Amino acid sequence: QVQLVESGGGLVQAGGSLRLSCVASGRTFSAYSMGWFRQAPGKERELVARINRSGDTTYTRDSVKGGFTISKDNAKNTMYLQMNSLRPEDTAVYYCNYVDRWDTPIITAWGQGTQVTVSS
Repeated sequence: QVQLVESGGGLVQAGGSLRLSCVASGRTFSAYSMGWFRQAPGKERELVARINRSGDTTYTRDSVKGGFTISKDNAKNTMYLQMNSLRPEDTAVYYCNYVDRWDTPIITAWGQGTQVTVSS
C-alpha cells in the first residue's frame, strides 16, 4: 500500500522560508516522477513543482519560480520543497504525489498534507 507523508509546514512571515519533506513508501521511489501540489481555500489543487525519477530534471510553476526548489533523495525515499521568499498567496495545504508523464497525480489516496501559512 502506497503511503505519502508530508511534513515541514508552519506559520511564517512574508519573506521567510520553509522546507517541506515528503516520505513515500509502497512503490519503487526512484522509478517515478513526483510532484508537489497545493490547495488554497476555495481553489483547485494545483501543481507547484515536479521532479523526474532520477532527480536531474525539474519543473516549477511560474508564480514560484526563483523562490521554490524541488529535490529528492532516492536513497531516503524522500522528496523536498525548499520555499524561500514566501508570500501570503503561497498559503495553502501542500501535498506530494507520484505523477505520470502528463503531471497527473497517480495515487488517489492523498496524504494528509502539510499546512503552510504566510502572514503579511
